[in-house]
Amino acid sequence: AQATWVRHRASSVLQVVVAACSLAMKLNIANPSTGLQKVFEIDDDKKLLPFYDKRMSSEVSGDTLGDEFKGYVFRISGGNDKQGFPMKQGILCNNRVRLLFKKGMSCFRERRKGCRKRK
Repeated sequence: AQATWVRHRASSVLQVVVAACSLAMKLNIANPSTGLQKVFEIDDDKKLLPFYDKRMSSEVSGDTLGDEFKGYVFRISGGNDKQGFPMKQGILCNNRVRLLFKKGMSCFRERRKGCRKRK
């Protein structure tokens, strides 16, 4: 995954969406001020250690990913696990929970009027 990255201010906060794969982790890095978005696939576990056991909206220093991201601060804005279940803001435990979804909630599309679903 070769990519060129335009460097802005060193104090800018970039949004990261973390997706766990079987062999590597994909980081979707977005800069909201410019609208630029890149996907990087990282295999090295030592580079990924700061991202483990973090909650949404926590900030991680970009120095651990290499010299390319030195001085950047990443904010975790979402992600999913190996089975594809997404992270959800407000769930404060590390394991999966079964929530009762209704119309208007994220991660749920109502099929019939008044229908709710436990996912």
